Amino acid sequence: MANKRKLGLFSAVIMGLGGAIGFEIFVLLNYAYFDLAGPSMISALLFCGIINLVTMLSYSELSAALPEVGGEYTYTKVAFGGIISFMAGCLRWLASVFVGALAAVVFVDQLGVLFSVFAPSIQDLVLANVSVLIIGLVVILIVLAIRGAKEATTLIVAAFLAIFIIFLFTSIGYTLTPQNIVPEVSPNSLIVFFATTAYIFPMFVGMRALVAGAPQIKNPGKNVPRALMITTILLTVVYFGVAYVAVGVVPFDMLRTAGDPPLLNLAASIIMGPVGAILFALAGIIASVSSVGTAMSVQSSILGGMSRDGYLPNVLQKIHKRFGTRYVAIIASSLFVIFFGTSGAVEFLVYAASFGSLLVFALVNLSLIQLRRKMPRLDRPFKAPLYPLTPLAGIVMSVLLLTFPVILRDVNAESALFSSLGMVAIVLVTYYLRMVKREIDFNRLRVAVGGICFGAGITLIVLTPIIAPLSLFSIMILVGLVSIIAGMLNIVASARKID
Repeated sequence: MANKRKLGLFSAVIMGLGGAIGFEIFVLLNYAYFDLAGPSMISALLFCGIINLVTMLSYSELSAALPEVGGEYTYTKVAFGGIISFMAGCLRWLASVFVGALAAVVFVDQLGVLFSVFAPSIQDLVLANVSVLIIGLVVILIVLAIRGAKEATTLIVAAFLAIFIIFLFTSIGYTLTPQNIVPEVSPNSLIVFFATTAYIFPMFVGMRALVAGAPQIKNPGKNVPRALMITTILLTVVYFGVAYVAVGVVPFDMLRTAGDPPLLNLAASIIMGPVGAILFALAGIIASVSSVGTAMSVQSSILGGMSRDGYLPNVLQKIHKRFGTRYVAIIASSLFVIFFGTSGAVEFLVYAASFGSLLVFALVNLSLIQLRRKMPRLDRPFKAPLYPLTPLAGIVMSVLLLTFPVILRDVNAESALFSSLGMVAIVLVTYYLRMVKREIDFNRLRVAVGGICFGAGITLIVLTPIIAPLSLFSIMILVGLVSIIAGMLNIVASARKID
């Protein structure tokens, strides 16, 4: 079957920018600046760009060698198969759910900022009905997604770049307050720096949309790697410029209240007046709506692919007779977006989205290393330079960013970590329950039972601090550990006997 490759390099770059430039910049800079690192969050932003660039080298090689639908799921499936590819697909889906939920929350926040300019009474009404507005937004987007509505990515990207450029040019006539953007060299400062990097990292991960669109790009062996590099550099430069101006305009020690607008909106209102406040609020609203819609599309695609491969129920593949969309998968994913979105926990959602994305980044780098070993003769139009240093650096950085927010004892990071681990455990149980259903062979059955024990043990340990009375705390932790050890022993002992 002929592949419809009709997009050139320019369209590929627009695709990457369209996936990355969105609502995140309107919300992530706020907490990173006022509650975490202060002005040094700009250095953390640059560091995010470097980490993203390193991992994009791995994405470039894999997407050029395997320019197929599925992205990360396809890479891990070819490299490892089985549980690893299933885990990558689920983590990618979970990260997309959290991003969609966060975008829905930001939509309501930006709506409140917009009305605060000329109708404060309506702003109060908006803030009093956050859950209702989130549910309404998602329901409307469900209908549009099922009907197969498409978004005008090129126009959105052009509008955002124009707004950011106007903001930067307007700031030239404004006297910026000099800021020390370099973090102090001390153990605590470095921990905060890495925690901040993990927090603002989701500002970059959306450019993976370019990888998902590789089957539509002409000459993917050259155009996909080039587009990934160009997109990463452009994003880093634009984000740095906008963040630097915002930090130079808004004092770090400014007294903030719950009703204050986010950092970027506040900076725009100071530099550009009411026009700037309205312009950036509208941009935030458009970006949020677009991101929720994109997240829902990505989620349904992932669920449909995993259902096709037999990992999830077949019902998720059902296609609407009239519109040709996976309506069951769209509705199922949207329910999770509503559930997490109505929680309103912005920082938790950010860390949860970052957790899933960083684990996927680590798996992609591992897949590159595995495929170099497993398929040395695979046609690779692009090869990651400095191999194996680049994929190893990507793995190490991903792990560091996962751990430092917890070392900082950020309660949002801890909650996101435990929740994500709990979901990973559920994923493991789901996978091995499927194996029990499909496999009759004794050794495979033993692996399946071991996997279920392993996942159940993680789930028990994660839930114990929440549900267990003090008298049973130690016992439940012990049972969870025994279950994990027993599961690992069963998997290792039996998997060796399976061809």
